[in-house]
Amino acid sequence: MTTLRRYLPILDWGRTYDRTAFSNDMIAAVIVTIMLIPQSLAYALLAGLPAQAGIYASIAPIILYAIFGTSRALAVGPVAVVSLLTASAVGQVADQGTAGYAVAALTLAFLSGGFLVLLGVFRLGFLANFLSHPVIAGFITASGILIATSQLKHILGVSAHGHTLPQMLGSIFAHLDQVNWITLVIGVAATAFLFWVRKNLKPALRRMGLSPLMADVLTKAGPVAAVVVTTLAVWALGLDARGVRIVGEVPQGLPPLTLPAFAPNLLGALLVPAILISIIGFVESISVAQTLAAKKRQRIDPDQELIGLGAANLGAAFTGGYPVTGGFARSVVNFDAGAETPAAGAFTALGLLFASLFLTPLVHYLPTATLAATIIVAVLSLVDLSILQKTWGYSRADFTAVAATIVLTLLMGVETGVASGVAISVLLHLYKTSRPHVAEVGLVPGTQHFRNVRRHKVDTRPHLLTLRVDESLYFVNARFLEDLIQSRVTEGCGITDVVLMFSAVNEVDFSALESLEAINRRLKDMGVRLHLSEVKGPVMDRLETSHFLSELTGRVFLSQFDAWTALASEEHLNRAAE
Repeated sequence: MTTLRRYLPILDWGRTYDRTAFSNDMIAAVIVTIMLIPQSLAYALLAGLPAQAGIYASIAPIILYAIFGTSRALAVGPVAVVSLLTASAVGQVADQGTAGYAVAALTLAFLSGGFLVLLGVFRLGFLANFLSHPVIAGFITASGILIATSQLKHILGVSAHGHTLPQMLGSIFAHLDQVNWITLVIGVAATAFLFWVRKNLKPALRRMGLSPLMADVLTKAGPVAAVVVTTLAVWALGLDARGVRIVGEVPQGLPPLTLPAFAPNLLGALLVPAILISIIGFVESISVAQTLAAKKRQRIDPDQELIGLGAANLGAAFTGGYPVTGGFARSVVNFDAGAETPAAGAFTALGLLFASLFLTPLVHYLPTATLAATIIVAVLSLVDLSILQKTWGYSRADFTAVAATIVLTLLMGVETGVASGVAISVLLHLYKTSRPHVAEVGLVPGTQHFRNVRRHKVDTRPHLLTLRVDESLYFVNARFLEDLIQSRVTEGCGITDVVLMFSAVNEVDFSALESLEAINRRLKDMGVRLHLSEVKGPVMDRLETSHFLSELTGRVFLSQFDAWTALASEEHLNRAAE
């Protein structure tokens, strides 16, 4: 039963579900549903899919996540960055507006879901750690800029294309003579209204005496108000006949049962983008889930989250959707609205299902400029150029990674940006660990503690060299330690003993073992003994399987103070004998 609850968290929280939780979840679901209706339509537009695909991608995935996910506040569905990645990936294998484009989006969701489930089953969630936070921040910032730029064509009412910033801007400028001024007025007015709603409506409503809950609900309904007003304006004034682009007919009914394509060439073309989307989506989702869970001292299981997100994407693949993940904005709204359990997500899915059944005819005259305004207002909150200033002041290596990710994403597209981000993250890790911090340490007077000789006033012995290795040793940095000791222990320096303090060493791989053996041999030829101190149990277990300890010219000490005391005493005895 314990194993079953691990894979089906609903069996855990469902046992204690009560009327209070039901009431809180329903209130949260109403608020989130109001926000998601225009947002889902907008993100489908961003992905290059029909508007209904955004609603379909927000129904079955949410229910499946409620069953398999561990976060009690995460709201799963289409998000801006994943929608942009979808458009970029699918646009390379099919033309937008064709049946093949929709099938390719389903296939992308299928591949992403399968990859996430496999990672979860084999407990490989740690792979997402290879994307550093600065690189993720840089990619999301660049993606926000690209997304906002891509929507300018809808605000202006022109035809434009491109997947990179220069391509988009060049195409928009080339078509400025085709601007539809009515569309421009609608787009600018909707954008300005939504920015005002986001920053000023809630405080204004509170000053009018409304309760915090009611003020919050009305604020979240701001995009709905923009949708209603602009739709009525287009319908009443016949603006669609004057060049204002509208959503058009949206099928009314349940999400369809769909099948992804299994053609080898299509699967091969979408596999790498699916993996990148999965990694980006998981990193975004797990960070939001853990942040919200910490506020209520709840636990998130990253490996089970992979299964939950994988199931959600598989659900999208078979119900007319496209890749999904946990969204930051909607999850925060869900949490702030009082969601107690994942059932809030299931209730949200029911609300969207109601919208799909009965409300879709009402958006026929909805101008695409309003949806573009919704996207622009949502994604500009993702843009955080201050990360450049923060990393510049803290770490030039991290600044280089962030700047490179932003520039490559803007100039070469999101897929290149993601791939570069992963590569930069790995290279950054290798660079940092290739030159581990190794400090020469001495004894702090009157204590048994050892500190860096360059930072503290400590006692040292001319015959004794103690080096504290502050990094695990593996193939990338093993030679660095060899060269450091070789440069420090020179002929005539008077050093007779070298102690490597391993208190911070968690791993010694085979390449590092060979380097330790080489250090031991070279020091032996120089008449210098090599010792180890404070070796951790797992590291010692590994060393004991080799010949290194039997060939070690010195000893292995439990503590650095033991090494200091023993070797100082030996030196004293040697001097007395002389």
